Amino acid sequence: MKLTKTLLATTALTVAAGFAVAEDMTIVSWGGAYSASQKAAYHDPYSAKTGVNIINDESSAEAVAKLRAMNEAGNVTWDVVDVVASDAMRLCDEGLAMEIDADTQLAPAPDGTPASEDFGELLVSDCFIPQIVYSTTFGYRTDLVGSTPPTSVCAIFDTQTYPGKRSLEKRPINNMEWALLCDGVAKADVYDVLETAEGQQRALDKLATIKDDVVWWSAGADTPQLLADGEVVMGSTYNGRLFSLIEEQKQPVAMLWDAQVFDLDGWIIPAGLSDERKARALDYIMFATDTQRLADQAKYISYGPARASSAPLVGKHATLGIDMAPHMPTDPENAKNTFLYNYEFWADYRDDIDAKFQAWLAQ
Repeated sequence: MKLTKTLLATTALTVAAGFAVAEDMTIVSWGGAYSASQKAAYHDPYSAKTGVNIINDESSAEAVAKLRAMNEAGNVTWDVVDVVASDAMRLCDEGLAMEIDADTQLAPAPDGTPASEDFGELLVSDCFIPQIVYSTTFGYRTDLVGSTPPTSVCAIFDTQTYPGKRSLEKRPINNMEWALLCDGVAKADVYDVLETAEGQQRALDKLATIKDDVVWWSAGADTPQLLADGEVVMGSTYNGRLFSLIEEQKQPVAMLWDAQVFDLDGWIIPAGLSDERKARALDYIMFATDTQRLADQAKYISYGPARASSAPLVGKHATLGIDMAPHMPTDPENAKNTFLYNYEFWADYRDDIDAKFQAWLAQ
C-alpha cells in the first residue's frame, strides 16, 4: 500500500510537471519456458491490475555488459532485469543496480513475517531480489546411452562409454567446477583450486579432453533443442528447460541430477531510472515477488520459489496436473549430491576467468 501511494504521488508529480506517465515497462529475462512462466505468473496479472504494457526483452545473458554500456551512454532503457545472483553482485558493486530495503520495499509473508526473514539467506546482495532456486544440470537421450544410463556427472567426460556429442555452455562457470570434480578434486576444495592459475589450467586441460566432442551453447533453449533433435547424447542446461522437454514435450530424455549446481535467479532494478520509472519498477517488484506470485510460477516451471512462505503453496502443474514438488532441484531425491555455486568467487573472478576461457576456446 505504501508503495502504491508512492507510485501515485510520483505519477501526480510527473503529470503536474507536464510529463506523460509511461505505460510501457521493459522487463529483461532469459526467454523460453522461463519467460513464459513469468508472463503467466507475474506479467499478465500485473498488466491486468495496472494497465501497464510489459515489453519482454530476452537479453539477460548479456545484462552486465549492456547495463554497463547503457550507463556509460546515460540512457538506461530497461526497467527491471532478471539476473543470476553473481551478476547482481557485480552490478551492485559497480553502482549499476539500486539497493533494495527488503522490509519496506518487498511484501511481507501472509502471516506478517518480514520479507528479510522470509527470503533469509537468499538475500545475497543489497541490490538483489531473489525469485527462484534453480540448478544447472544434465539431460541425456535415453535411447542413445545403451543399457547403462549415466548416474555420475563425470559421464560427460567418458566418451568411450557414451560416444557422441555433448553440449556445454560457452562460459567457464559450472564447466570449470565439473572439470575439477571429475579430475579428482574434492568438492570442498574446488574453489580453492580454481582461484589459482594452476587450478584454472587444470580445469581447462580436463575440458580439452572432450573439446572436439562439445557443441557450445549460449541460449538456454539450445541444449533442449539439440537433445530433441538427437544431435547430442547429453548436455547441460537449466533444470526447468529439461522439465519442459521431458514432461511437456515427451521427448526421450532423462535428468542427470548428480552434481547439479544450485544457483539463485532474481531481479535487479537498474540505477539511473527517473523517479517515475523507479516507482513503477518498485511497484512491479512488490507485486511479482510476493508469496503467492512466487508459488504461482512453480505451476509452470520446476524452479523452487525463493520465499519460505511460498513452498507450502506449490501444487500441481497448471496444465499437466502433475505434482511439481518431485521435479524441483531441492527435492531430497534430486539433491543427494549437489554442488553449491559460490557467488562471491564468480563475482570476483568472472572477468579474468572469462577472458582465459574464451582464449582457450579460440585455440
